[in-house]
Amino acid sequence: MSIERDYYEVLSVERAANGDEIKRAYRRMAMKWHPDRNPGDAKAETEFKVCAEAYEVLSDPERKGLYDKYGHAGLRQTPGHDFSRMRPDDIFSIFNDIFGGSGQSRGGRRGPVRGYDLETSVEISLKDVLNGKEVEVAFTRRDVCTTCDGSGAKAGTKPIKCPTCAGSGQVAQAGLGGMFRMVTTCPNCRGRGQVITDFCPECRGAGRVPKRRNLSVKIPAGISHGQAVRVSGEGEPTPPEADPAGKGPRGDLHVVVEVTEHETFERVEDDLISTRDISFALAALGGTTSVETLEGSHTLEIPRGTPHGEVLVIEGAGLPHLRSPKVRGDLRIGICIDVPKKLTAAQRELLEQFAKTEPNPQEELRPAGKGVWRKIKDTISGS
Repeated sequence: MSIERDYYEVLSVERAANGDEIKRAYRRMAMKWHPDRNPGDAKAETEFKVCAEAYEVLSDPERKGLYDKYGHAGLRQTPGHDFSRMRPDDIFSIFNDIFGGSGQSRGGRRGPVRGYDLETSVEISLKDVLNGKEVEVAFTRRDVCTTCDGSGAKAGTKPIKCPTCAGSGQVAQAGLGGMFRMVTTCPNCRGRGQVITDFCPECRGAGRVPKRRNLSVKIPAGISHGQAVRVSGEGEPTPPEADPAGKGPRGDLHVVVEVTEHETFERVEDDLISTRDISFALAALGGTTSVETLEGSHTLEIPRGTPHGEVLVIEGAGLPHLRSPKVRGDLRIGICIDVPKKLTAAQRELLEQFAKTEPNPQEELRPAGKGVWRKIKDTISGS
């Protein structure tokens, strides 16, 4: 029976997560719990399977809808969705679909097998989105152990044929009273066909060791928050069960970009949005004012009679389009009319004269209040 845990919790995503977010989350969790990274860890094997189950459901709109509405009960009522019968080969097939593995399932691969993809993230500013940026990326990947050349065996020793599968990497189990046979990956050698009796002291039999790597990665102008830059061949080498020496094609590195929020501008696709406070006089009479763009100050023309909430546009002052950098969005500025809280006597007199010219007899102006000095004099005189 499948472990009935909340699939969103398993992948550490919100219920509103989209397909790309679910895929990235599965990538992270699958790499964390992959059996090759956790040899002999029963918990890791269980978590790896549950992650695959969660991804299978949440990446399929139909099954996701059933799960969101009815939970696990909705999946049990749907034919063909009994995850308790999911074979190990099925789980690794899902993993390879996401991480770029090729060939057949574990223990029966043919042709070159690609290494696993990796993922890391970087933070950039909105101005970096405008111009693009070269960033330094540091990450850890599992590389071939140079002490044993990936074999996992101690120097001077060699792996022996697996006694469980007789070197085939697979075992067969009978089902339904012997009516059929189910072939699965050998649990003893994990599909390698060989087992190690004397482990390499450096990698402890894994054939791979974690290594820190630093890269310079070009982030293109116009990239959006959550998008990833793929760096070909910077992932992990071929898994040891497929090629201990790791001579097959490497996986890729996916650098996920996180754009920090800007204190002035908000981004909508390639456009930028900001606000600008102007005086009533400027709004009524028209004129110019200085506004900030990502590239510095810009003189903005304010048309005569501009109302509060009007949106003025500076064409081409937004962000470049990712696929066509010469095409840029616009800067859209919401106009806010700043109403002064304090007026000088001269300003009030002018506004009162202006108010008398407006055709709205239902409005009545509040009389002028006493100034601070007038209040002090009145207090002293006792009035």
